[in-house]
Amino acid sequence: MQVAFIHATKEFSSRGKAVTAVNGLTLSIKSGTLFGFLGPSGCGKSTSLFMISGIHDLTSGHILFDDKDVSNLAPEKRGVGMVFQNYALYPHLSVWENIEFPLVNSTLLSKQLRQQAKESHIKFKDLVESKVKEVARIVEITEYLHRKPSELSGGQQQRVAIARALVKQPSILLLDEPLSNLDARLRVQTRNEIRRIQKKTGITTVFVTHDQEEALNICDEIAILDNGILQQVGPPQEVYDHPCNIFVAKFLGSFPINILNGRVKDGKVYLGRMEICETTAPDGEYRIGIRPENLLQSENGNIRLTPVAGLRHGGIETVEGLTVDGQVVRFVKNPAMDDVGFGTSILLRSKKSCVILFNEIGETIDQC
Repeated sequence: MQVAFIHATKEFSSRGKAVTAVNGLTLSIKSGTLFGFLGPSGCGKSTSLFMISGIHDLTSGHILFDDKDVSNLAPEKRGVGMVFQNYALYPHLSVWENIEFPLVNSTLLSKQLRQQAKESHIKFKDLVESKVKEVARIVEITEYLHRKPSELSGGQQQRVAIARALVKQPSILLLDEPLSNLDARLRVQTRNEIRRIQKKTGITTVFVTHDQEEALNICDEIAILDNGILQQVGPPQEVYDHPCNIFVAKFLGSFPINILNGRVKDGKVYLGRMEICETTAPDGEYRIGIRPENLLQSENGNIRLTPVAGLRHGGIETVEGLTVDGQVVRFVKNPAMDDVGFGTSILLRSKKSCVILFNEIGETIDQC
């Protein structure tokens, strides 16, 4: 099912004043994809998710499921399954009982299933059992069905929560920071499980996270929000490689992007007196962005740098240095290259089309 926001706005009242959490959001989520809302705390990503679910009413605008306007539809009638950050399994119930809970305790779902069982000439209990077994198989927790949540790992508990959402056969699955309570190893494992489950079911899934690594690794498309305003939407690699503004460029990246002062004169981009690439941008002062992994040591380089410090992160070494005019530049060291001598001048060059020019208000003007 496709989801569309059309000028969707949500305001809250705080101390008698209106606070806009999401401002005029317009975007489409393609049917059958895994879509991620990404941004810093307070950017409006969870609010956007809650507007899809119906937990939050819209202040203005519309939300469409396919071509149906659901803006004023009650949450229980939207056909949405949701998994929260705190997945809140019932500790006194078995995994089986947790999964079947919405089927037997939701008036609307129970009524629909009883009618389905009657039409199929099978017992309601047998129909529920078949659905529990089916989702348990999909999320690969069949062997844990008779355990209590306390007997499971965090990742296994998260899969139970996803199964409980899927058993309702929703048209859309919503995941609100589902990995934030897991340790680093389980986060990687569980995010891959989420991707596998989404691919297997083909369900439109909307994923909220502040962790860019999660979003970049498993989502088909991402939307970056800041202060309730959509900054950019697109495939993760495209957004990473071609940020529309300086906020997106700085927000994304395992290593912070280098933001430097530069200028354009006669179609050439300069850092201080060093010419680094050619551009069609008009003459003037610019902010220049270059990601550390896009800078290479080269005898034919055109960026002169004096290394002053090194840092190792996850087996990758970054080097920090100073340009001739005193600007700080970081680059990822190639393991095949000789060790960098601190205090000794070296030359770098940028990969093609990896120098980003930002104007005075932070918009991307050109890449060269």
